[in-house]
Amino acid sequence: MRYQNLLFIALVQVSIKYVLFQPFGVDTALTNFTFALLVIATICIAAAGNIINDIYDVEIDKVNKPNKVVIGKRISERNANRLFILFNITGVAIGFYLANSIGNPSFAALFIVFSALLYLYASYLKGILLIGNLLVSALVAMSLIIVALFDLFPAITPQNQATQSAVFKIVLQYALFAFFINFIREIVKDLQDINGDKKGGMNTFPIALGRKRTISIVFILVVFMTLGVVYYMYENLYNQQTLLLYFLFAIVAPLLYFCIKSWDADSPKEYAFLSKLLKIIMFLGKCSIPLYQFVILK
Repeated sequence: MRYQNLLFIALVQVSIKYVLFQPFGVDTALTNFTFALLVIATICIAAAGNIINDIYDVEIDKVNKPNKVVIGKRISERNANRLFILFNITGVAIGFYLANSIGNPSFAALFIVFSALLYLYASYLKGILLIGNLLVSALVAMSLIIVALFDLFPAITPQNQATQSAVFKIVLQYALFAFFINFIREIVKDLQDINGDKKGGMNTFPIALGRKRTISIVFILVVFMTLGVVYYMYENLYNQQTLLLYFLFAIVAPLLYFCIKSWDADSPKEYAFLSKLLKIIMFLGKCSIPLYQFVILK
């Protein structure tokens, strides 16, 4: 279930709720109990997605990471499927309860859609050029946005609309950052896993374009992302020295280091390092959430 990733999702959602929303004094719709249910529902759907992905990737993982194959060794495929169903049912059921508790029953469809997309990703979409990378990155971004949808959106009134919208915008900015970082990381992981993906009949960037062209695309994407972060800093953080320095040293500097290391990367070991570096950058980006208490909302 990749509990480290699930814990990271939970920590980010908790940070958004208690370190971003509460200090700004915005109106929220979820109580502590219902918010805990939202975190549990998100984790359940994500865990189910991880399980079904491992089920479909057994043969690929035997090539890419033989020491980490779980299905068929530590747990049978039958029991893994049972866990997949259990987590999905739990996540969707909680989603239905939450959607009705905030007076937006249509929001329950989000959990059904997420669950269906994760299954389609593992069973089919993962092997389609670019589509799988975009989909999983969008779902990562949605793990942030869903907190704002369930907690901020239902509490918007004409009186608090400006403040609610400003904080919602911050969440969207973090979600966009998570989307692009994860998208680039997915391509790097495809470079790392090219041998197993070929055996599994995948059509990833490295398979379709070759390693050299793919790493060049990764380099260009990170350069543009670095420029985007710098522009964001200039437009939004120019007068916020704490955030400005944090972004400069914790985000921009590692991105520049990534560019240097990716320029001539050509081995699985180097690709693995680049993947870990992007994960660290994503973590550091989310760690800046508490610093937004120093930002004056416009």
